[in-house]
Amino acid sequence: MEFIPLYYKEKLDVINRWGDVGVVSLWSPWKVVKKRFAEVPVDLNPETSRIAVFGTLYGDGLPELLRNLLYNPQLRYLVLCGVDLGRSRDSVLGFFHKGLEWTTCLGAPVQQIIGTLQKIDGAIQPEMFHDHLTVVDLGTPGASDALEKMGQFFAHLPPQESVDRERQTIPLSPLVLTRYPSEPRSHTILAHTPMEAWKELIFRLTRFGHRVHLGRGKERIELQTVKIIIQNPLEETADLLKEHGFSLEKFLAYQETILSPDLPADQEYGYGNRLRRYFGDASSNRDTLDHAIAMLRDNAESRHVYIALWDTRRDFLTINKGHPCLVSLFFRKFEGNLTLTAVFRTHNALRAWPENVYGLMAIQRYVCQGIEHDPGAITVFSHSISIDPQGDGLERAKAICQFRNQEWEDDERFNPDPHGEFLISVDEVAGVILVDHRFEGQHLHRYTGDTAQALERMLVADLAVSDVAHALYLGRELARAEARLKKSNRIKA
Repeated sequence: MEFIPLYYKEKLDVINRWGDVGVVSLWSPWKVVKKRFAEVPVDLNPETSRIAVFGTLYGDGLPELLRNLLYNPQLRYLVLCGVDLGRSRDSVLGFFHKGLEWTTCLGAPVQQIIGTLQKIDGAIQPEMFHDHLTVVDLGTPGASDALEKMGQFFAHLPPQESVDRERQTIPLSPLVLTRYPSEPRSHTILAHTPMEAWKELIFRLTRFGHRVHLGRGKERIELQTVKIIIQNPLEETADLLKEHGFSLEKFLAYQETILSPDLPADQEYGYGNRLRRYFGDASSNRDTLDHAIAMLRDNAESRHVYIALWDTRRDFLTINKGHPCLVSLFFRKFEGNLTLTAVFRTHNALRAWPENVYGLMAIQRYVCQGIEHDPGAITVFSHSISIDPQGDGLERAKAICQFRNQEWEDDERFNPDPHGEFLISVDEVAGVILVDHRFEGQHLHRYTGDTAQALERMLVADLAVSDVAHALYLGRELARAEARLKKSNRIKA
């Protein structure tokens, strides 16, 4: 039977199409391994060699390798010989010798090679090879005993047998994603307005959120410790809010409620009540917001203006219904304005988050008016923030994502990187690329190097870039500068 690869045909070195040995060089170039085989010497004649093919395996090509093997059952021996800089050797040996176990990947059930972190679709099982394929590990080609191992293997190879198995074609099975990979506790969003921040939040949850089961049939798509900074926390127009499914009138009513000391009827708690009456009576000057104003009037740089709305005795140590989601407020004068940082225990992103932000804007404005200061940014931390996918929740989230993505595609505005901008030039006389770091017209630092890669490492080490789009742009510009420098050097030569 002739060797015919289904995958990576252009990356394989076919020796004898009717051979029964396949050599996997792992991370070593197959030319290096092939050269060592020739030193033994191993027969590499295209007419007589037992070796059908040489090929590399860098880590993620195992599904294709297995399918090539099933389509070419005349391959009776799979020889590993190469340096492994990843997990290739352990994955191959683990698949054939240990087998598979069930696990999850990005929220989807998948099979994993036992003893490794290598995920693989279950369409191909180890037992499909047990009666006709032998896997041999010859180690690394540069080892002191490498030539001896190679020689012994081929010297003791039994005569080639006829093939009595048919080719098998098994399509690749793509992973059915429920989310894309990310660190679920590291998401930070910087936005100008509440609605801009909200759309980005829904996008992050829809793309990266983990599906969690809360019991009693409840399910959420969740991220943890999400941080959102709203740079200009001002009310938006009624038309804009309506376009996003919200009512300015209701948000304004909520702003009045969150500043009211009265406990709403049939409610176990209220944010206004917690702030203005629960922890003391407003008439006795124990209103937390008025006390915050007094503290800031006394010391505008105070770092003690921290208000907790969570009552550990009532909300944690005893059994009660109703527990505040907003658990703390921190006021701080920063760069001439009064900023507010709010922490939420848990958050409903689709419905509650925008309304809560508008409530925070009212609280911030109340304190700002009391100290005659302008409001600064509002930062919102959410320990657990989620979307309820049941009902129409997930479909609404997807629609918001489409709207957000279309805005990104249509937006031709320049969004400056908070870390600054860079001017890239080439000094052909000195033979270097110059990268000048600037911020608001001021020169901060000059990076020099003769390759784009060297400069990229410097920028990464200094955390000089914070915006993904900016980083991609810089990469393109550095590559162009390197090409220009190389052209200049060729001309000089």
